[in-house]
Amino acid sequence: MKKIAMLTGGGDCPGLNAVIRGVTRRALAEGWEVVGFRNGWAGVIKNDSFPIDRARVAGILHLGGTILGTSRTNPTDEQLDLIANNLKAAGVTVLVAIGGDDTLSVASRIHKRGVPVVGVPKTIDNDIAGTDQTFGFDTAVNIATEAIDRLHTTAEAHSRVLVVEIMGRQAGWIALYSGIAGGADVVLLPEFPQTLDSICEIIKKRQANGKNFSIVAVAEGFKLEGEKEVLQTDKLDAFGHVRLGGVAERLCKLIEDKTGIESRSVVLGHTQRGGTPTAYDRVLSTRYGVKAAELAISGQTGKLVSLRGQDVIGVDLDPLITQVIDKKTGKPKMRMGNRSVSKELYDLAKVFFG
Repeated sequence: MKKIAMLTGGGDCPGLNAVIRGVTRRALAEGWEVVGFRNGWAGVIKNDSFPIDRARVAGILHLGGTILGTSRTNPTDEQLDLIANNLKAAGVTVLVAIGGDDTLSVASRIHKRGVPVVGVPKTIDNDIAGTDQTFGFDTAVNIATEAIDRLHTTAEAHSRVLVVEIMGRQAGWIALYSGIAGGADVVLLPEFPQTLDSICEIIKKRQANGKNFSIVAVAEGFKLEGEKEVLQTDKLDAFGHVRLGGVAERLCKLIEDKTGIESRSVVLGHTQRGGTPTAYDRVLSTRYGVKAAELAISGQTGKLVSLRGQDVIGVDLDPLITQVIDKKTGKPKMRMGNRSVSKELYDLAKVFFG
């Protein structure tokens, strides 16, 4: 019997369980055995897996999180060899790796070692190259939009500036979409650094026009011109990423000092990626899972499941990997390409600034 294995890596994301369900149901229908590795690449290294059947995925479509568990594990070259050997020893025909930039870069590395792999793009940040949209993004936008909606009334009641910190390390898709949908007065993204003066000018202009409050939506990776990102700590994770956080608090202090308007910060944090996925994300995740299984069954490995327009297809994974400098080691490394917000889309948001 042929066997398909799955893992989920990196941050949790609404829709992961729907992907797992989609892979399982499609693979079982073709007579394949299905197993899941616990806690991402760590589970494959430890050979920690369990069988998945129809009963195991019953009732998980609407659940957030992942029944497989997850971790941020960056395998060494030696561990990649161990992963390949463990998958072979377990009789795995194809591995479906469900994850973001880092998980998929590892998937590409083991594919180059001869392991049949299919990747499924996952991140609420919506910034993975090769696909028009990632699942989890729609849910995160809805959560952030609801938060901005609610903040309007309290900001107006107290005549304050409220600075809302939204997830987005390298790309500001969530801040952009929720900022437009929620009617934010300023939207700040990592792709477009700005000066403090330009931000405060918008706020002061609103005040001069009789508006006693302002909402600023800022992605966590936003930088003031000439400055670096605001960090919680200099400590790097396994993939060499810094821990972002605090940009809203810093901006609100700077804005209050410069404008004299009382300002407060709000950090949405992990709320954006927790809880039940939206209907759109449930459908997209299901389509991704079913397509991943179909690619595996047909022997089309080394592929990334991708949304192109209205179609879900398979695209080659390896060409999407680019070389960057590892902040942890200072050496070149390969990682998944990034999809940034375009100037045209940002110009759309700017129409509504102020």
